[in-house]
Amino acid sequence: MIDSSRRWLRRNRTNFAVGIGVLGAGYLAGQYVLSKIGETRQRMIEDRVAKENLRRRFQQNQEDCTITVLALLPTATENVLEALPVERIAQDLQQKKAERLGRSASTLDSPSANASSGPSSVTDDNGRSLASLHSGSYVHASQMADPSSATGEVAQSRSTKSKAQLWNDLKITSITRAFTLLYTLSLLTLLTRIQLNLLGRKNYLASVVSMASHSPQDPTISLENLDDDNVGQTYGNDFETNRKFLTFSWWLLHRGWRDVMEKVETAVKAVFGPLNPREDLPLEKLSALILEVRRKVEGATAEERRSHRWLPYLIPPRDQEELVLRESGMLKSPSNSQPTSILSPPSSPTAESPDSSSSFATPLRRLLDETSDLIDSPPFTQILTLLLDTTFSHLTDHEIRTDAYRLPDPADIPRVQEVPDLDSNLARAKLAAILAVVTKQAHSIGNGVPNKYAQAIEGVKELEAFAAVIYSSQFEFEALGDARTEQLAKVPSKRDEAIGEKQGAGVVGAATGMFENVWGKTTGS
Repeated sequence: MIDSSRRWLRRNRTNFAVGIGVLGAGYLAGQYVLSKIGETRQRMIEDRVAKENLRRRFQQNQEDCTITVLALLPTATENVLEALPVERIAQDLQQKKAERLGRSASTLDSPSANASSGPSSVTDDNGRSLASLHSGSYVHASQMADPSSATGEVAQSRSTKSKAQLWNDLKITSITRAFTLLYTLSLLTLLTRIQLNLLGRKNYLASVVSMASHSPQDPTISLENLDDDNVGQTYGNDFETNRKFLTFSWWLLHRGWRDVMEKVETAVKAVFGPLNPREDLPLEKLSALILEVRRKVEGATAEERRSHRWLPYLIPPRDQEELVLRESGMLKSPSNSQPTSILSPPSSPTAESPDSSSSFATPLRRLLDETSDLIDSPPFTQILTLLLDTTFSHLTDHEIRTDAYRLPDPADIPRVQEVPDLDSNLARAKLAAILAVVTKQAHSIGNGVPNKYAQAIEGVKELEAFAAVIYSSQFEFEALGDARTEQLAKVPSKRDEAIGEKQGAGVVGAATGMFENVWGKTTGS
């Protein structure tokens, strides 16, 4: 029996060898497939984590932008309120009215009293509008001068300007102030989005490269800061550089808004100058007048709007960049010269401080240049137009509509009950009453809590898409290709180098996917 078994095994040994080989190959193939499936699953998990991390960082960055805008806006508001003292003009008008009433009271016993009482009904509307204008707004601290000096100034103003001139000043100043604040809020929102998203992108790239440079076999966390091998500084993730870069919003808050105000004032004078404060304006005509002002400021055609450069309002020219840093306290003024002001001519290069040579090193220069390129790009003008459409629409279609025209707010009307709004075409309001609402809204634009205009801007989806383009763009790899290659060459092992390449690919994929999600949500696709 043993011999027969041996013979049977000998006869079938080839079949056994083939079977064992097939089983072994099948086992190896199965293990290979399982390993590939595991790698794919792990890669998908890492991609999902990377996308979620990038999305969370992006959303947090947008919240930081909103908080920053609300923190910086009062500075510009204070400057605008000081330059355009509407309340002081209203006070002069009230004093003129009090003087006129005093003179009329002294002549009550005269035979001409009955004759002079005829046009009183004509001035009542303006008087009520003036009272509501003065009581419904806030008086800025800079407009509350010393009583003795204020008396002299007011007396001089009354002696030099007539009532009609004061009403014209009130009309131009109140409208210019509100419109200037709307433009400043929109420009500050876009500038802050650009700045913080550029820095957010750099911080994220620096963290990814830092993780790629760290060996996964070493679980310890090193707190040592190697200045000669600092990946963060290579990518501009330097605290001092970031501080100096964010400081450049000083230009808009202290200088750029004034240029905006001058342009808006010229347009307001051309459009609203011929109107009488007693004139009745339909809401449709008021909207047309406001649109005409915007056309004179931004451009009447699409080509004019595209060619309009907003960069001088947001970023200083190169010969005044160091002055901005000195005015904001980031640089010390030279000890051998008086402190320079941003309004004065720039000093000569020989008078620069020792700190100025290193103030505009490569990272800061790159940030400023990229910011300038984004501001001069066509998408910036398109997004700014959308923001201005939203803010001006909120002012006209909500605040003025409800307060001056006594019409219901469109947001409070259910869509099921939408009918042609005939009342809005028939409703009229005196320009003086509209000025009272505009004056009140100027304070809401700059110091409102909650700020309805900032909330309206947050509802513009294209703004989030524009921020996503900045946050997920790969300008960094183009501008810093040599520096990144040199930095990654210092990785000690091939495994770490492979990890760095995979992490870099994850950044690109996650950023692109995040942008596609945001853009899809914006376009509705």
